[in-house]
Amino acid sequence: VQLQASGGGLVQAGGSLRLSCAKSGRTFSTYFMGWFRQAPGKEREFVAAISMSGGWPNYADSVKGRFTISRDNAKNTVYLQMNSLKPEDTAVYYCGVDMDGQGFGMDYWGKGTQVTVSS
Repeated sequence: VQLQASGGGLVQAGGSLRLSCAKSGRTFSTYFMGWFRQAPGKEREFVAAISMSGGWPNYADSVKGRFTISRDNAKNTVYLQMNSLKPEDTAVYYCGVDMDGQGFGMDYWGKGTQVTVSS
């Protein structure tokens, strides 16, 4: 499984960014794709995940109402629309695939993409 993430960058507080993660390689009948993030000096934490076969997405409390995860099954791609960004959202964002859970523990990881929110 290969995961290619893109869309990070530098944005001012209150701004928006959209991350994309495209999956290629091995296929699965049902699985979750999602995002974690890791800020300097902190552990990697869950952000959001979505089932690629339907159902409600999962969000961390810290991003509910500001971030939206969506999918394009035809492209094997998930998106993370991040609005009302805060400096504390600054982190490296990693996308992943969870084969047998609900996106809280990934089996495959992509390379991270840096998101920096300036105050």
